[in-house]
Amino acid sequence: MSYNKTASITAETINPRVKTFNYEPCGEIARHAELLQEELNKNPGSRPFQEIIYCNLGNPQALGQRPITFFREVLSLCDNPALLHRDEARMLFSQCAIKRAWKIVDAMPGRDSGPYTPSQGIKSLRESVADGIAGRDGYPSRPEDIFLTDGASSAINLTMQILIRSEEDAILCPLPEYPLYSGSILLHGGTMVPYNLSEAGDWGLEIFEVKRCLEDARISGLTVRAMVVINPGNPTGQVLSVTNQEEIVEFCRKEGLVILADEVYQDNVYVEDKKFNSFKKVARSLGYNEDDISIVSYHSVSMGYYGECGRRGGYMEICGFGEDVIGEMCKVASGTLCPNIGGQILTSLVMDTPKIGDDCFEKFLAEKESIHSSLVKRAKTLEKAFSNLEGVTCNRIEGAIYLFPRIHLPTAAIKAAKTEGVSPDIFYACRLLNDAGIAVVPGSGFHQVSGRNRAAGTYHIRCTILPGEDKIKMMIARLRAFHESFMNEFRDRN
Repeated sequence: MSYNKTASITAETINPRVKTFNYEPCGEIARHAELLQEELNKNPGSRPFQEIIYCNLGNPQALGQRPITFFREVLSLCDNPALLHRDEARMLFSQCAIKRAWKIVDAMPGRDSGPYTPSQGIKSLRESVADGIAGRDGYPSRPEDIFLTDGASSAINLTMQILIRSEEDAILCPLPEYPLYSGSILLHGGTMVPYNLSEAGDWGLEIFEVKRCLEDARISGLTVRAMVVINPGNPTGQVLSVTNQEEIVEFCRKEGLVILADEVYQDNVYVEDKKFNSFKKVARSLGYNEDDISIVSYHSVSMGYYGECGRRGGYMEICGFGEDVIGEMCKVASGTLCPNIGGQILTSLVMDTPKIGDDCFEKFLAEKESIHSSLVKRAKTLEKAFSNLEGVTCNRIEGAIYLFPRIHLPTAAIKAAKTEGVSPDIFYACRLLNDAGIAVVPGSGFHQVSGRNRAAGTYHIRCTILPGEDKIKMMIARLRAFHESFMNEFRDRN
């Protein structure tokens, strides 16, 4: 008997969509940064720096942000419900944490954090989320419209599974874009239709540009089903004005598009002249209800003052979908059985925080405000540092946790990048990592292209504001020295 000795699975035989998929924040530069850190751990002094400063990912607690005590106390009690029966608990935990934990434990299947839950999430936790949304927006929210999810990412993937039927179905996405969207659209067999944000307009959204892209897509035979809006923006850091949001609502209502509202940075707003408003709130304030427009909004426990990325908690609220569609979404969600219960609990806590009169309120508020004020300070410090570099301009960071500075590179640097077979922004980011130990994400990782949204000879990088204040100072010193050396090196070659 003969056997086929050829490998059944190779890089050539896997799903070609997987090979095309790319997520640059965790891409080649991030992997190289990890290797450099391993080298430094084994051979201290082998580089002109002692540690890598990771500015490529929004990973708050890995970069020094402390967790909120109330959240961790409730999580601990829910994972160890026997503690609720012990006298020592009243000495170790706040009364409001104990009270909240009792309420959650009573609602958990088997009164424990180990069992499966309903695929949409525990109902009482969805009720807490719905109440939090209603309190934030001033308009009702129903727990039946809430899906608790493993972070916003799984909610986005579930939405794409529902919306995309074939490659002829398209989703409007902003450029620069968060690559999860293009990746999810690709993996689910759809087509991304990009629309350009205006850097000259502080990365605002221009409706005439979106209309142009929609019309071009329809002429090419695509069925555009939805429009992604990221507010506050990633990677661009803008906060949309209410006027701009109203334009988007009116446009999507007229064109029959679902608004996919990425609102995970809603608690990261740093300027006094802007505030976060959900798209649902804007639509309701215009007098539109579920029969007029469909909106799916996403939120996560990963960012904001909470920063609990590894807990993988989040939700999506679905407005304007029929009960039959909700039923189909529940069916698809059941394929993963249920979202993790720790993430469900934490999501409910983020949307239902301690209130005035609770014994832990003052401590909670102090921790929250301390984190937020530090983020504001770091945002302004880094924005100023980048803006003071030769050939670099940096728009004001209004929200989220990233700067997206534009770098005008010398012609010789662009030629050197071409010689190495990489784009100039990747060339710059690699040199920044190797020479200064700073990991950032090249702008091309967000599909930043030349033309309408980038002047010739200019390139972008994305840099998080999350490193602690002491590391920010260290980073700025390294950045200044590197950038001056880099510009001098390639200026001399011209």
